[in-house]
Amino acid sequence: MFVGEQPGDAEDLAGEPFVGPAGRLLDEALEEAGIERGNAYLTNAVKHFKWERGDKSARRIHKKPNDAEVRACHPWLQEELRLVKPGVIVLLGATAAQSLLGKQFRVTQDRGKRLGSEYADAVFATVHPSSVLRAPSAERTAARKEFVGDLRKVARYIRATY
Repeated sequence: MFVGEQPGDAEDLAGEPFVGPAGRLLDEALEEAGIERGNAYLTNAVKHFKWERGDKSARRIHKKPNDAEVRACHPWLQEELRLVKPGVIVLLGATAAQSLLGKQFRVTQDRGKRLGSEYADAVFATVHPSSVLRAPSAERTAARKEFVGDLRKVARYIRATY
């Protein structure tokens, strides 16, 4: 099970998670890591797209959800966990990670590590693919490589365990 932050503009319009630019990057990274997207359940911690208008455009710009919005959506995420019963959860970004692991959790400190959890046999946290897309161009290749590296750790765990 992969848990992101919230739907983006493309996801909100399509009604499906990870179908926009970040979803395409996730697809590529999963393939490189050896994880079949078709075997994964994808969802978000927050179920609605929070946005604001761009200054000089009609574009809907992502706005980070606040704690109240994360808490309000938590029962839906809990129900998905109950129904899916994932053996492995991958938390994509700080909002997703903190929604299940607590506000003190820092992706920057524990990304790519196998963590214990009441929700699954193993939980891994990494950055959200959109953060790779937003990285400065000089750092984007390295950010993508680290992201794929984190997913390779998940793939190794899955192969060794299941």
